[in-house]
Amino acid sequence: MSCQQTTEAPVTRSTTTTTESTTGYDAALAEACGADEYGMRQYVMAFLKRGPNRDRDSLAAANLQRAHLDNIGKLAEAGKLSLAGPFLDDGELRGIYIFNVTTLEEAKALTETDPAIQAGSLVLELHPWYGSAALMKVNELHIKVAKTPI
Repeated sequence: MSCQQTTEAPVTRSTTTTTESTTGYDAALAEACGADEYGMRQYVMAFLKRGPNRDRDSLAAANLQRAHLDNIGKLAEAGKLSLAGPFLDDGELRGIYIFNVTTLEEAKALTETDPAIQAGSLVLELHPWYGSAALMKVNELHIKVAKTPI
């Protein structure tokens, strides 16, 4: 009769924790979003304000609004517009854009493509802004939650 003993290799458990395992940090995602060490990045924020040329009949106003929304979609698809939306009150401040650009000149050039800006229905005030790099994923997520496209 023989007695065989099997020995298993000892299990080594790491006592070191990484930032990824303790915070959920994803280095590849951070890089893809252009995040700095704080998970932030530079954008340009635009405040859309009521412009001087707003007197239009309802059909012309609806056509201009459609062109404005189409332009927003085009800028978002091109990766230049991270966030856009209207304010829900009826004040002078009508909405915001957050552009995925780093200079006011780039943002100004993009705003000049907006038919509502061209028509004088809206005017913009531009400011450099520092915000979460996660905004780079908003458009991708929005498509997944929007039952009806704008």
